[in-house]
Amino acid sequence: MLAVLAPGQGSQKPGFLTPWLALPGAEARLRWWSALSGVDLMHLGTAADADEIKDTAKTQPLLVAAALLTAEHLPMADVPVVAGHSVGELAASALAGVLSAEAAITLAGVRGREMAAACALQPTGMSAVLGGDPDEVIAKIEAAGLYPANRNGAGQVVAAGSLDGLEKLAAEPPAKARITALKVAGAFHTPFMSPAEEALGKVAAGIVTGTPSKIQLSNLDGTAVEDGAVMLQRLVGQVTAPVRWDLVMQTLADLGVTAIVELAPAGTLAGLAKRALKGIEIVTVNTPDDLPAARDAIARHAAAPSHEPHPEFSIVVAAAAGTFAPAADLVEGAPVGDGQVIGAIQTRQGPVEVAAHGAGVLVEWLAHHDDPVAPGQALARIGGQI
Repeated sequence: MLAVLAPGQGSQKPGFLTPWLALPGAEARLRWWSALSGVDLMHLGTAADADEIKDTAKTQPLLVAAALLTAEHLPMADVPVVAGHSVGELAASALAGVLSAEAAITLAGVRGREMAAACALQPTGMSAVLGGDPDEVIAKIEAAGLYPANRNGAGQVVAAGSLDGLEKLAAEPPAKARITALKVAGAFHTPFMSPAEEALGKVAAGIVTGTPSKIQLSNLDGTAVEDGAVMLQRLVGQVTAPVRWDLVMQTLADLGVTAIVELAPAGTLAGLAKRALKGIEIVTVNTPDDLPAARDAIARHAAAPSHEPHPEFSIVVAAAAGTFAPAADLVEGAPVGDGQVIGAIQTRQGPVEVAAHGAGVLVEWLAHHDDPVAPGQALARIGGQI
């Protein structure tokens, strides 16, 4: 199985879109998306220097545009899993069919402007904490009055909050950890971004979403989200919520992903995957010259194309929050019929049945008896359809 990943803020490089302009239609596409986002994507992706493309208001739509432009030249219909880091979730949502490309670009423009405005309200920042015991790292961050804004896995946590708190953390770091101050405008993915979340929510309220055509993993908790409206709510809420990329990578492992393709500007997520997901194939796409390798990986690792109306695997996810109870007589390896009830979620309003979306074999339970589950959380993997 293969996943396509869209990177987040900090992965941009001066001039990284220049080679893509040689492809037919690329320049016209960027000019159209520039009109939607309110920033000059052509200039930002080709001529702007490193300082200019660090501007949050400009970087966020630039990254979403880059990922979508890259993906247009890949056989995305054959890709079963997508995810994006932070603002990259907007690109992933477009690739999954939750948002149109135009909606994703427009939201990225609003998100960038409003987060930049929120950063200007008071002095805040972020620092990367590398290494150390994970529990001690989180405890030290919180003791300094900060938030663990990004849990990226592979021994990397990003602390965010007041500058005083960041100074305190630097003076009293966790054991065996190294702290590096990040050159960012403010404390992203913390309550300091509440004004941006409110503004983004007002725009998002007018967007009509689609049902995901792929497994889309959420930064909130690493789970698969099968409802477009729920995904849009998560995209808005993610402005103030921590990025749990560690849980996304854990779900990639649970799904049996054997290869990933990171869209331009690639490298950051590939580096995290290399350290956390041992033995998988990793392809980074930074120029059109990288497209053949990405297409080859998709052909070899993605689900085989089929004329059947359903995929050869599916993930059953929770439609409500509550406590999960699998069907008592259903064990891994047992056949499952289309529409068969495989369990139930006990909610405050009563039980909600969970049904399979196609016939096959219960490959693996991803949640177990009495496990608390959230909407969109993966419960079971159905494969080898019959």
